[in-house]
Amino acid sequence: MRKTALLSLAVLLSAPALAWVPRLEETTARNVIDGAYGRRDAVPTYQTIDLNVKDGQFVSGAGAAKAFDGGDRCVADWLAAPTDFKAGSRPLAVTASGQADQLYFQAVEARDSFKNLGTADALGAELAGKRLGDGLLRVDVQVRGLPTEKARDAYLVRMRGADGKLLAPTRRSFVSDWKQDAGTWAGTLVYYFEPLKAGLGASDKAELLIRTEADTNCAYSVTLDLGSFQ
Repeated sequence: MRKTALLSLAVLLSAPALAWVPRLEETTARNVIDGAYGRRDAVPTYQTIDLNVKDGQFVSGAGAAKAFDGGDRCVADWLAAPTDFKAGSRPLAVTASGQADQLYFQAVEARDSFKNLGTADALGAELAGKRLGDGLLRVDVQVRGLPTEKARDAYLVRMRGADGKLLAPTRRSFVSDWKQDAGTWAGTLVYYFEPLKAGLGASDKAELLIRTEADTNCAYSVTLDLGSFQ
């Protein structure tokens, strides 16, 4: 019994404390790389809120998206008719990630190429230059039901800071997954934020606000837990 307890304690002490990492350092890099190579359990490097609707509720659970503007009817209508896009497109998922997630993919690429990736190379200028800049948080918003590809430009996404002020993304881009299906468009929007500049800590909960392309007062709030990944 005592050996089991000591083993459990050792596992807890060896497990990395979860918090988004604004700037990679040696310990986190080693944990991420070891996870990619199967030397340890993989370290969580992202959080996804699944906003698909099943049986009248969001897959990620009740309250995964709340009304920020326009009233509760906005969410009620979304849940009642998730594929009815006459009132605008719908977010399908929101994913937050940082430098650690991008390092994971670099480690997987090295592993699959039959190479070993050490922490020194991982933190070196060459690979670091291919990842997010320090302090940046990447937020992917997967959407469907846009009337045109151009309409994706009309999406407004903000992060609410600790003082309640709204933080605009430093830049925006698109994943190359956009396609037209049954007359509407679907794909992934990407936003880059600097949460620390909004007074948010690396393990805080960050409120992401989404206003779709629709000409409506409806806007939504999705809570990201920065303490659920690295």
